Amino acid sequence: MSPVSSASEPFVVMAKPVGPVCNLDCRYCYYLGKTTLFSSNERFRMSPEVLEAYVASFIAASPGPVVHFVWHGGEPTLAGVGFYRRALELQRRHLPDGWRVVNNLQTNGTLLDEAWCTFLAENHFAVGISIDGPAHLHDAYRGDRRGRPTHDRVMRGLRLLRAHGIDPDVLCTLNAATAAHPSEVYRFFVDEAVRWLQFLPVVERAAGGGVSERSVAPEAMGEFLCSVFDEWVRYDVEKIGVQNFLECLLVVTGQSVNLCVMSETCGQVLALEHDGSVYSCDHFVDTAHRLGDVTSDGLGALVAASEQVAFGDAKRDGLPVCCVECPVGFLCNGGCPKDRFARSPNGEAGLNYLCPGYRRFYGHVLPYLERMGLLAGAGRPIAAITEELEEAEADERRLWRTTGRNDPCPCGSGAKYKHCCLPTRRR
Repeated sequence: MSPVSSASEPFVVMAKPVGPVCNLDCRYCYYLGKTTLFSSNERFRMSPEVLEAYVASFIAASPGPVVHFVWHGGEPTLAGVGFYRRALELQRRHLPDGWRVVNNLQTNGTLLDEAWCTFLAENHFAVGISIDGPAHLHDAYRGDRRGRPTHDRVMRGLRLLRAHGIDPDVLCTLNAATAAHPSEVYRFFVDEAVRWLQFLPVVERAAGGGVSERSVAPEAMGEFLCSVFDEWVRYDVEKIGVQNFLECLLVVTGQSVNLCVMSETCGQVLALEHDGSVYSCDHFVDTAHRLGDVTSDGLGALVAASEQVAFGDAKRDGLPVCCVECPVGFLCNGGCPKDRFARSPNGEAGLNYLCPGYRRFYGHVLPYLERMGLLAGAGRPIAAITEELEEAEADERRLWRTTGRNDPCPCGSGAKYKHCCLPTRRR
């Protein structure tokens, strides 16, 4: 292996022990098709040599003293518990004195059993699990390789994790199915006592330059996030952390964001395939964005390579004028480059397909976030905004609480309350 260099700032590597192989066949998955990058007889298993090269190089390139290993897929549990036991051994061997490791496993949850959960708990893994809300919405696109529903298996995995003391983060995609039901989706997670939640929009390119029917419409995404935020800020700030909202709060209060999609530039989240190939980003695993090989190239050198720096800077430098002048552009920063295939009103390329939804969402939440920032600056909990809103909206809330099922709906639709807002209203 060539000499490695330490990066000046922490970076992330999304390591894929089994490449794009998965036991599910989620219809919107952007990664399953990466099998075409490899030969037909590929085994899709990270070898011991690649694993050791990765562990050693990543630790050597990390500024420390905490090194975050992210195991991704495909479905990373297909590698087996033994693979991760070996990874832990290598981490202990290469870790400098006084440093520590955090391992994060992102899973679909369907293969988790007692042995897996015992191992993950004993070794203090952080776990993320993918759930697209209640069964009828989750199973719309998240079937297994035989087309069978998976929701029951995922929920079993969630409960097994909790039984072993692991409270996983939850990732829910916003697709054509879920985005149409904001209250139902959000309250499902509230009822399941989820403590950390992220909503991830699905934008799936289709032949001819458009998007698939499974993709979320920009306006639907915006309305979904606004609706969920309105409920969260009034009832659940202390109950559940919604990453989409809390990352915005970081920006408003002058702190650094964790999500690359919101940062000014990108390029600090590499993808490592099972064969050792390193790519610019998980969403740009293709021949044009292959940076090198972990067995021969140091990860510190690859993340600092001129082509990778240019890849990251292009997010900022390629913004259309309308984005530069946008009043909420400081929150958005153009979004993920993979979705910037639309054109601005004056015809410039590089506009994010989801722009109308982002403008709606960020514009709606900004006043609330600014108030939460002031509360934090005064040494008060951000959840104090809930009490403030309850007091400010006391008369309106009293009206909703006292409206009978057969009375006209307070929203002014003219329909009876039971046929209008009652099924979705929290009073």
